[in-house]
Amino acid sequence: MEFPHCTGAMDGKHVEIECPPNSVSDFINYKGFFSIVLLALVFANYNFLFVDIGCQGRISDGGVFKDTKLHTLLNSKRLGLPPIASLQNSNFLAPYVIVSYDAFALNENIMKPYSHQSNEVQKRIFNYRLSRARRVVENVFGICSSTFRILRKPMLLHPKKAAIVTMTVTLLHNFLRASESSNSSYCPPGTFDDDVNGEYVPGLWRK
Repeated sequence: MEFPHCTGAMDGKHVEIECPPNSVSDFINYKGFFSIVLLALVFANYNFLFVDIGCQGRISDGGVFKDTKLHTLLNSKRLGLPPIASLQNSNFLAPYVIVSYDAFALNENIMKPYSHQSNEVQKRIFNYRLSRARRVVENVFGICSSTFRILRKPMLLHPKKAAIVTMTVTLLHNFLRASESSNSSYCPPGTFDDDVNGEYVPGLWRK
């Protein structure tokens, strides 16, 4: 990830569903379609570390996160993160963190970008590095949607059943990544975004 002390990247994905009976306002999201939320924490190896699935689409990613076991463990210092330590080749002490974006509240263990209005060079570099680290979770969502095409159109299922299907996709993703033989077919070279000699190369899943 090239982001010091980063333990994972967190983001949310709206999984589109048909309009649930008697719940129109609960499931319609800010994009204007009906959905449940897949909130995920992904590691640098492109595997899911934690998922929370099924919250109504009207709720923001930050709102979903506040009601998760992950949030409870993180806030109570029981998540098992390594203790504060010096950054590599530095005497500066820093905590281990999860990278996210503006929807999540900033705290000691959750990093998000500086305001885009900032023109300070150091802040822009920080934002660039954080964005690159967050790209990991974006790529995982992308490969899941490109492979498991049920995620590419509205699920004609009750929200609870749609959540089960979505959970199955995340489990299959990790399963297929677990062995060299299955991973070579599921995620061949070039699948994920890359930086070659400082130049951004989009992953195959984007094509």
